Amino acid sequence: MVSPFPGMDPYLEGYLWPDVQNKLSNAMAELLGAVIAPKYVARIELYTVADSNPEGDVGIMYPDVELFRRKEIAEEPLVNYQEGTTAISEATITIPDVMPVEVRIPTVEIRDRFNNQLITAIEVLSPVNKREPGLAPYREKRRHLHTSGVHLLEIDLIRRGQRPFAHPFIPRTHYIAMLTRAGEYRTDVWGVNIQDPLPVLPVPLKAPDPDVPLDLGQVLRMVYERSLYQLSIDYTQLPPPPEFTESDLEWMRSVIKR
Repeated sequence: MVSPFPGMDPYLEGYLWPDVQNKLSNAMAELLGAVIAPKYVARIELYTVADSNPEGDVGIMYPDVELFRRKEIAEEPLVNYQEGTTAISEATITIPDVMPVEVRIPTVEIRDRFNNQLITAIEVLSPVNKREPGLAPYREKRRHLHTSGVHLLEIDLIRRGQRPFAHPFIPRTHYIAMLTRAGEYRTDVWGVNIQDPLPVLPVPLKAPDPDVPLDLGQVLRMVYERSLYQLSIDYTQLPPPPEFTESDLEWMRSVIKR
């Protein structure tokens, strides 16, 4: 079974996302590797981010955990004078320490096979990349790659959070892809809404070799079908937050009924 949506499936943005993100990266490396060989290779590089502020994604990306326990106020004893002692009131809320969550994020790296030089990095963004404390380090990583002469292709299929690349002319679309080429001070942007098919993106190589195409829609379809995500999705429920507009929801309901 394929996803009912022509492009990005918003139901994948919830607790399934870590699995989706890993499989998208692996599928990209698989498809690109066959095209860029033998001069280049596509490899997966993992880096770890300590998410010290996971509360916003509890129940969305992370499994449900107990963040607090609220006492029933009616059951709270206040003062007991029967034995001449004062009873201690129960706390209204007990809040445990929230431990940092280690998030492993994959990057697709295109490398020159002969000298192992990193040519292009492809980042499928995580919610951790789009909010503090992970946003600032990710922006620093973007800067470092650019100053190191590496092409950077960023694919943002998560609606929540803040875009790492801030610019007044960034399209206000649901999803976005951005390409910053090495040695250039401009960024190509592809804006995509829920109703749109995903774009075919250019993946730059070392000059004078031409770009190779990456069909993002093909990648997502491959991952969806191989992973049988339809078995984990209830399309009768609302998709993960943030909320869509009512017109978007009406369109989505019509697509799901087909």
